[in-house]
Amino acid sequence: MMTMLLSQSKTLGEVMKEGVLPADINFFGLGVNPSFYSALIVTAFLLFIGVILRIFVIPKFKVIPGKFQVVLEWIVSFFAGLAKDNSPKHNNYLGAYCFSAGLFIFFGTLIELLGLRAVLVDINACIMLGMFSFISILLGGLRYNGPKGLLGALKDFSLPLSMSFRLFGSMLSGVLVTLLVYEYIALSFVVPVFVAVVFTLLHAVIQTYVLTMLTSMFYGQAVEPKERKVKKSKQSKRALSQTVQTQ
Repeated sequence: MMTMLLSQSKTLGEVMKEGVLPADINFFGLGVNPSFYSALIVTAFLLFIGVILRIFVIPKFKVIPGKFQVVLEWIVSFFAGLAKDNSPKHNNYLGAYCFSAGLFIFFGTLIELLGLRAVLVDINACIMLGMFSFISILLGGLRYNGPKGLLGALKDFSLPLSMSFRLFGSMLSGVLVTLLVYEYIALSFVVPVFVAVVFTLLHAVIQTYVLTMLTSMFYGQAVEPKERKVKKSKQSKRALSQTVQTQ
Protein backbone atom coordinates (compact mmCIF):
# COMPACT_ATOMS: atom_id res chain seq x y z
CA MET A 1 0.00 0.00 0.00
CA MET A 2 2.78 2.44 0.92
CA THR A 3 4.58 1.64 -2.32
CA MET A 4 1.46 2.50 -4.27
CA LEU A 5 1.12 5.79 -2.40
CA LEU A 6 4.70 6.83 -2.99
CA SER A 7 4.40 6.03 -6.68
CA GLN A 8 1.96 8.88 -7.15
CA SER A 9 3.02 12.29 -8.46
CA LYS A 10 3.46 13.62 -4.91
CA THR A 11 4.84 12.00 -1.81
CA LEU A 12 2.92 11.85 1.43
CA GLY A 13 5.23 14.43 2.99
CA GLU A 14 4.75 16.88 0.13
CA VAL A 15 0.97 16.65 0.34
CA MET A 16 0.99 17.17 4.11
CA LYS A 17 3.37 20.12 3.81
CA GLU A 18 1.20 21.83 1.20
CA GLY A 19 -1.83 21.38 3.44
CA VAL A 20 -0.15 22.82 6.53
CA LEU A 21 2.10 25.45 4.93
CA PRO A 22 0.60 26.65 1.66
CA ALA A 23 2.47 29.15 -0.49
CA ASP A 24 1.71 32.80 0.26
CA ILE A 25 -0.28 34.86 -2.21
CA ASN A 26 0.09 38.53 -3.05
CA PHE A 27 -2.06 41.13 -1.27
CA PHE A 28 -1.02 44.65 -2.30
CA GLY A 29 2.62 43.66 -2.27
CA LEU A 30 2.41 41.60 0.92
CA GLY A 31 2.59 37.83 1.11
CA VAL A 32 -0.47 36.49 2.97
CA ASN A 33 -1.96 33.09 3.69
CA PRO A 34 -4.63 32.02 1.15
CA SER A 35 -7.07 31.86 4.07
CA PHE A 36 -6.88 35.65 4.29
CA TYR A 37 -8.73 36.04 1.00
CA SER A 38 -11.28 33.49 2.19
CA ALA A 39 -11.83 35.53 5.36
CA LEU A 40 -12.45 38.67 3.30
CA ILE A 41 -14.92 36.87 1.07
CA VAL A 42 -16.82 35.34 4.01
CA THR A 43 -16.95 38.67 5.86
CA ALA A 44 -18.20 40.55 2.80
CA PHE A 45 -20.76 37.82 2.10
CA LEU A 46 -22.15 37.85 5.66
CA LEU A 47 -22.34 41.64 5.73
CA PHE A 48 -24.09 41.73 2.36
CA ILE A 49 -26.61 39.06 3.35
CA GLY A 50 -27.21 40.84 6.68
CA VAL A 51 -28.00 44.13 4.93
CA ILE A 52 -30.31 42.42 2.42
CA LEU A 53 -32.20 40.59 5.16
CA ARG A 54 -32.54 43.69 7.33
CA ILE A 55 -33.82 45.93 4.54
CA PHE A 56 -35.91 43.63 2.37
CA VAL A 57 -36.79 40.49 4.36
CA ILE A 58 -37.20 41.21 8.08
CA PRO A 59 -39.73 44.08 7.62
CA LYS A 60 -41.97 41.61 5.78
CA PHE A 61 -42.02 39.01 8.57
CA LYS A 62 -45.50 37.75 9.41
CA VAL A 63 -47.19 36.51 12.57
CA ILE A 64 -47.67 33.16 10.88
CA PRO A 65 -44.14 32.59 9.54
CA GLY A 66 -43.21 31.00 6.28
CA LYS A 67 -40.53 28.38 5.84
CA PHE A 68 -37.64 30.81 5.40
CA GLN A 69 -38.75 32.87 8.38
CA VAL A 70 -38.99 29.74 10.51
CA VAL A 71 -35.44 28.71 9.60
CA LEU A 72 -34.06 32.18 10.24
CA GLU A 73 -35.83 32.50 13.58
CA TRP A 74 -34.65 29.03 14.60
CA ILE A 75 -31.02 29.95 13.94
CA VAL A 76 -31.28 33.16 15.95
CA SER A 77 -33.19 31.39 18.73
CA PHE A 78 -30.55 28.66 18.92
CA PHE A 79 -27.72 31.08 19.71
CA ALA A 80 -29.94 33.22 21.93
CA GLY A 81 -30.97 30.11 23.86
CA LEU A 82 -27.36 28.98 24.15
CA ALA A 83 -26.46 32.31 25.71
CA LYS A 84 -29.49 32.36 27.99
CA ASP A 85 -28.89 28.85 29.30
CA ASN A 86 -25.30 29.57 30.27
CA SER A 87 -25.79 33.18 31.38
CA PRO A 88 -29.40 33.63 32.49
CA LYS A 89 -29.08 37.20 33.82
CA HIS A 90 -26.74 38.86 31.33
CA ASN A 91 -26.91 37.45 27.81
CA ASN A 92 -27.86 40.18 25.31
CA TYR A 93 -24.35 40.81 24.03
CA LEU A 94 -23.42 37.16 24.46
CA GLY A 95 -26.20 35.98 22.15
CA ALA A 96 -25.19 38.48 19.46
CA TYR A 97 -21.52 37.54 19.72
CA CYS A 98 -22.19 33.80 19.57
CA PHE A 99 -24.42 34.34 16.57
CA SER A 100 -21.76 36.34 14.71
CA ALA A 101 -18.86 34.06 15.63
CA GLY A 102 -20.90 30.95 14.82
CA LEU A 103 -21.82 32.20 11.34
CA PHE A 104 -18.21 33.18 10.65
CA ILE A 105 -16.93 29.73 11.63
CA PHE A 106 -19.68 27.92 9.74
CA PHE A 107 -19.34 29.77 6.44
CA GLY A 108 -15.59 30.12 6.86
CA THR A 109 -15.48 26.33 6.80
CA LEU A 110 -18.06 25.79 4.05
CA ILE A 111 -16.10 28.03 1.70
CA GLU A 112 -13.80 25.06 1.25
CA LEU A 113 -16.51 23.44 -0.86
CA LEU A 114 -15.97 26.21 -3.43
CA GLY A 115 -12.34 25.23 -3.86
CA LEU A 116 -10.99 27.95 -1.57
CA ARG A 117 -8.92 27.40 1.55
CA ALA A 118 -10.92 27.34 4.78
CA VAL A 119 -10.54 30.46 6.90
CA LEU A 120 -9.70 28.75 10.18
CA VAL A 121 -6.97 26.57 8.72
CA ASP A 122 -4.81 29.64 9.29
CA ILE A 123 -3.61 29.66 12.90
CA ASN A 124 -3.76 33.47 12.97
CA ALA A 125 -7.52 33.42 12.33
CA CYS A 126 -8.02 30.89 15.13
CA ILE A 127 -5.92 32.93 17.57
CA MET A 128 -7.84 36.11 16.82
CA LEU A 129 -11.18 34.36 17.24
CA GLY A 130 -10.02 32.87 20.54
CA MET A 131 -8.79 36.27 21.69
CA PHE A 132 -12.06 37.97 20.79
CA SER A 133 -13.94 35.37 22.81
CA PHE A 134 -11.60 35.80 25.77
CA ILE A 135 -11.83 39.60 25.63
CA SER A 136 -15.62 39.33 25.60
CA ILE A 137 -15.45 37.16 28.72
CA LEU A 138 -13.08 39.60 30.45
CA LEU A 139 -15.23 42.63 29.65
CA GLY A 140 -18.35 40.81 30.81
CA GLY A 141 -16.74 39.94 34.13
CA LEU A 142 -15.48 43.52 34.56
CA ARG A 143 -18.85 45.06 33.75
CA TYR A 144 -21.02 42.95 36.01
CA ASN A 145 -18.62 42.00 38.81
CA GLY A 146 -16.04 44.77 38.72
CA PRO A 147 -12.32 44.12 39.26
CA LYS A 148 -13.06 40.82 41.02
CA GLY A 149 -14.89 39.55 37.95
CA LEU A 150 -11.99 40.62 35.74
CA LEU A 151 -9.44 38.89 37.97
CA GLY A 152 -11.62 35.79 38.15
CA ALA A 153 -11.72 35.56 34.36
CA LEU A 154 -7.98 36.22 34.09
CA LYS A 155 -7.33 33.06 36.11
CA ASP A 156 -8.23 31.10 32.98
CA PHE A 157 -5.34 32.72 31.09
CA SER A 158 -4.84 29.55 29.04
CA LEU A 159 -8.40 29.74 27.69
CA PRO A 160 -7.64 31.69 24.49
CA LEU A 161 -4.78 29.33 23.64
CA SER A 162 -6.86 26.21 24.24
CA MET A 163 -9.78 27.57 22.22
CA SER A 164 -7.51 28.68 19.38
CA PHE A 165 -5.43 25.52 19.04
CA ARG A 166 -8.43 23.22 19.53
CA LEU A 167 -10.15 24.96 16.64
CA PHE A 168 -7.03 25.04 14.49
CA GLY A 169 -6.16 21.39 15.11
CA SER A 170 -9.63 20.18 14.29
CA MET A 171 -9.90 22.24 11.11
CA LEU A 172 -6.43 21.32 9.92
CA SER A 173 -7.02 17.61 10.46
CA GLY A 174 -10.12 17.78 8.29
CA VAL A 175 -8.20 19.50 5.52
CA LEU A 176 -5.39 16.95 5.64
CA VAL A 177 -7.78 14.00 5.53
CA THR A 178 -9.57 15.53 2.55
CA LEU A 179 -6.28 16.15 0.74
CA LEU A 180 -5.14 12.59 1.31
CA VAL A 181 -8.42 11.19 0.06
CA TYR A 182 -8.29 13.28 -3.11
CA GLU A 183 -4.64 12.47 -3.71
CA TYR A 184 -4.46 8.75 -3.03
CA ILE A 185 -7.82 7.04 -3.32
CA ALA A 186 -7.81 5.64 -6.83
CA LEU A 187 -11.55 5.10 -6.98
CA SER A 188 -14.36 6.93 -8.69
CA PHE A 189 -14.68 10.68 -8.41
CA VAL A 190 -17.75 10.25 -6.19
CA VAL A 191 -15.90 8.91 -3.13
CA PRO A 192 -13.46 11.82 -2.64
CA VAL A 193 -16.22 14.38 -3.21
CA PHE A 194 -18.52 12.63 -0.74
CA VAL A 195 -15.78 12.45 1.90
CA ALA A 196 -14.89 16.12 1.39
CA VAL A 197 -18.49 17.29 1.69
CA VAL A 198 -19.18 15.18 4.78
CA PHE A 199 -15.97 16.23 6.55
CA THR A 200 -16.55 19.88 5.73
CA LEU A 201 -20.15 19.87 6.96
CA LEU A 202 -19.25 18.01 10.14
CA HIS A 203 -16.41 20.37 10.95
CA ALA A 204 -18.56 23.42 10.22
CA VAL A 205 -21.34 22.29 12.56
CA ILE A 206 -19.19 20.81 15.33
CA GLN A 207 -16.68 23.66 15.58
CA THR A 208 -19.42 26.28 15.47
CA TYR A 209 -21.15 24.59 18.39
CA VAL A 210 -17.98 23.93 20.40
CA LEU A 211 -16.58 27.45 20.32
CA THR A 212 -19.92 29.18 20.97
CA MET A 213 -20.69 26.74 23.79
CA LEU A 214 -17.31 27.29 25.48
CA THR A 215 -17.59 31.05 25.10
CA SER A 216 -21.08 31.17 26.59
CA MET A 217 -20.12 28.88 29.48
CA PHE A 218 -17.05 30.88 30.53
CA TYR A 219 -18.90 34.15 29.99
CA GLY A 220 -21.70 32.95 32.25
CA GLN A 221 -19.17 32.05 34.95
CA ALA A 222 -17.50 35.46 34.66
CA VAL A 223 -20.71 37.51 34.96
CA GLU A 224 -22.36 35.35 37.61
CA PRO A 225 -22.92 37.43 40.77
CA LYS A 226 -20.31 36.67 43.39
CA GLU A 227 -21.51 35.88 46.90
CA ARG A 228 -20.23 38.35 49.42
CA LYS A 229 -18.83 37.04 52.66
CA VAL A 230 -20.75 38.42 55.61
CA LYS A 231 -18.44 39.68 58.32
CA LYS A 232 -19.45 38.58 61.80
CA SER A 233 -19.72 41.37 64.34
CA LYS A 234 -17.95 41.23 67.68
CA GLN A 235 -21.25 40.78 69.53
CA SER A 236 -22.21 37.74 67.43
CA LYS A 237 -18.77 36.23 68.03
CA ARG A 238 -19.13 36.73 71.79
CA ALA A 239 -22.63 35.22 71.77
CA LEU A 240 -21.32 32.23 69.82
CA SER A 241 -18.44 31.71 72.26
CA GLN A 242 -20.77 31.92 75.26
CA THR A 243 -23.08 29.36 73.66
CA VAL A 244 -20.19 26.99 73.10
CA GLN A 245 -19.00 27.42 76.70
CA THR A 246 -22.44 26.71 78.17
CA GLN A 247 -22.67 23.53 76.13
